Amino acid sequence: MENVVVAGGTTGMGREIALHYLRRGARVTVIGSTASRGAEFLRTAEGLDGEAGFVRADLLSIAENQRVVKEVEARHEALDALVLAAMLPFVRRRETVDGLEGTFVLYYLSRFILSYGLTGLLERGGTPIITNLGATGITKGAVNWDDLQFTRKYDVVRATLSGGRANDLLAVHYLQNHPGGRTKYFGVQPPYTRSGTNHLPQPLRALARLSAALFAKPAAESVRDTAAVMDAQPPERLILRAVGQPVDPGLATFDPQDARRLYELTRKML
Repeated sequence: MENVVVAGGTTGMGREIALHYLRRGARVTVIGSTASRGAEFLRTAEGLDGEAGFVRADLLSIAENQRVVKEVEARHEALDALVLAAMLPFVRRRETVDGLEGTFVLYYLSRFILSYGLTGLLERGGTPIITNLGATGITKGAVNWDDLQFTRKYDVVRATLSGGRANDLLAVHYLQNHPGGRTKYFGVQPPYTRSGTNHLPQPLRALARLSAALFAKPAAESVRDTAAVMDAQPPERLILRAVGQPVDPGLATFDPQDARRLYELTRKML
């Protein structure tokens, strides 16, 4: 792969995937919200064979996502891979500058804008693939159709599950809308991973750190299965994996009618 973009590429699995392709000589652009982490990433990339770039952006903003699309278009003539890894938990409801709920935006809407917005570059790539890190294969929860933005009763678990189910449907309606395209969509649930970030309040932050130290894998280890699939892609356009194992595309979380419904709602929202 010669051209790779990683949203959420300064920490965790996104960072490790970016470094994987830089070691192979690719031009890699990472997107992140923190300038210091972007600078640290660029310092790490200096000794590698590829060419690294950093775009600072707040992916909670619709306008910022649209700006990212334009900046990537200015930097790359084609894309071989778009990796979607940006995600944060919001214990309390976070309303964005657009009046939307933060989990919904990061887990679904930002990924929608980047996937659709960068399709032109992807279709010019060699073996183009969108790699979307999330809760693929988990069937708990449902899209909160009656209140997508959780304006009435916010709960972090329900909001995260709703975002995860919406993210699964993104893969489906993307392929519905590009039936003749070459770009593949890879939905992947990685193993429990030490991401290098912890935005939870105390005492949840301390509990999360302890749990990660005891049970989570290092990010460099967690990306191996994902990178292997990206480098040796199976023939199907919808690729689904959970902790290295195939996921049945016939599960209810990938329902084609729900996918179409969500796509139409998203178009109106934007």
